[in-house]
Amino acid sequence: MRILALGGPGAMGAVAVRLAAQLPGVDEIVVADRDGAAADRLCGQLAEARVPVSAAQIDVTDGPALREALERADLVVNTVGPYYRFGVPVLRAAIAAGTHYVDICDDWEPTVEMLELDESARAAGVCAVIGMGASPGVSNLLAATAAAELDTVRDAYTAWPVDVPGSGGDAGEVLLGPDGRPSAAAVHWMLQSSGKICTVRGGQLTFERPLRPVQLTLPRGRRGIAYTVGHPEPITLRRTLGLSGDAVNLMVIRPPTLAYLDVLRRDTDRRRLTHETAALQFAKPNLLRYLRSVPSSLRSRGPGTLPPFFAAASGSRAGRDHMVLAHLDLSGAGAGLFGDMARATGIPLAVGLAQIVDGTVRHPGVHPPDAVIDAPRFFADLARRLDQPADRPLVVVERDERA
Repeated sequence: MRILALGGPGAMGAVAVRLAAQLPGVDEIVVADRDGAAADRLCGQLAEARVPVSAAQIDVTDGPALREALERADLVVNTVGPYYRFGVPVLRAAIAAGTHYVDICDDWEPTVEMLELDESARAAGVCAVIGMGASPGVSNLLAATAAAELDTVRDAYTAWPVDVPGSGGDAGEVLLGPDGRPSAAAVHWMLQSSGKICTVRGGQLTFERPLRPVQLTLPRGRRGIAYTVGHPEPITLRRTLGLSGDAVNLMVIRPPTLAYLDVLRRDTDRRRLTHETAALQFAKPNLLRYLRSVPSSLRSRGPGTLPPFFAAASGSRAGRDHMVLAHLDLSGAGAGLFGDMARATGIPLAVGLAQIVDGTVRHPGVHPPDAVIDAPRFFADLARRLDQPADRPLVVVERDERA
């Protein structure tokens, strides 16, 4: 299979490209970026790879050049962000070229538009998997793992760590680029922490402000508060799990961090800050805004005993109400996974695309990961990539019958 890696020299793309070069069934990789020198550098580092790796200078806004490159590939791996700008046009171009597609889209707005291209993808025989990263991606597959324990699913919650102990890292590590400007991930975070976000209430899509507290009581007595943030999971899980209740994506975050983020949210919504300046002020806190956050920090409640990265599903099993929790064991080999956003996203991307390469996943249409990716195989492959001991499961599933 010939792979076109758009944005391949980027932090997340490069991790995926390095692993893809080791996959059986991959015959060639073209690393494409508008920064041709960056593409050349990555290719130089992969000169001894098992398969040919070449560079191409391509700007995804150049329609004819993009179409030509896509027509020469069997699968495009799109890590060009932000996805609210580039996700939909690149997917449209891939469908027009008849090229299979996978990305790490974590914006809910383009996710809605990309899912609307499902019929076009089916007609073209194109399999497109969107959001194949950590969250979304791993989070969707954890939700599918939890939901598999139930006969019907009512509610679904997905959560990822910001700054809590046991998560393996600190969000501050990915907020600034080498040039001192806020990273694309940081700007995305501010965008999804302000304005309106899409959630699911009573089985229907709804729009509300982010950073709302959600109190959870999970199996084995785990309790705590997590906070809503904009992400694709509620939208896609509503489709794949047939939810009749609620679905939200959550941050597991400490009260001081949450309170300062909420100050930035309010000032962004009042147009006192742009998403870029808010991201910069999160990385380098503004003293006056920090002081404004202190009273809220003292009132807010924290994550308690919630796991750092998890999905929980509630519903019925054998006529009884149950809650099922699926979470990652981050105390072993996977402990550092979320300390490096490039690895946390790029490794799951490569593990997921392996199933497209070998033909396990080739169903035409536009799909979230949990609709087509084989979750047990995915987590087994991910555990091997992380050198997780065979006697220590990467995914822990806990169940609790409810009164």
